[in-house]
Amino acid sequence: MQLSDREIWAVIHGLILGTGFLLAFAGGLVGLWSLRLKYLTVEGVRERLPRLGLWTSLMAIVAWLTVFTGTWIVYPWYRDPAPTSPRNTLLASENTAQWHEFGMEWKEHVAWLAPMLATAVAFVILYYGVQLIRHNEWRRPLLILFTLAFAAAGVAGLFGAFITKAAPIQ
Repeated sequence: MQLSDREIWAVIHGLILGTGFLLAFAGGLVGLWSLRLKYLTVEGVRERLPRLGLWTSLMAIVAWLTVFTGTWIVYPWYRDPAPTSPRNTLLASENTAQWHEFGMEWKEHVAWLAPMLATAVAFVILYYGVQLIRHNEWRRPLLILFTLAFAAAGVAGLFGAFITKAAPIQ
């Protein structure tokens, strides 16, 4: 099997960074969910908080790398003005035009929420640290923001997979 440079970047963008994003989300979600005073000892706090900061920070970093590579490396190839470009291929048929009109709009705009939300959650965790355990009311909004970051990226990834299937970058 041989991949072109463009296909390699598409794999880095979608598969490699996407997988890292999923793993970091799982680690961060478990850490946030279990961050309850009744579950933690002093030793548990010392062990969990650095790991929680690591997973949430990693998710934010991977999310930024994903949107950067998508926006400035892969996306220009999608928008190539050639009649055979993925964008023009999708728009050429009524059956696939919606993949561009809704799917790519989501990827272009809404997907940017993922790194912003993930960064906000990572910042709060790194900044407030142990105080998060004492203030249980902060945990729920962090879980919601973290999950929204995952959902925005997940939908973008799903659209990306379907769009690539319908009109691959060559």
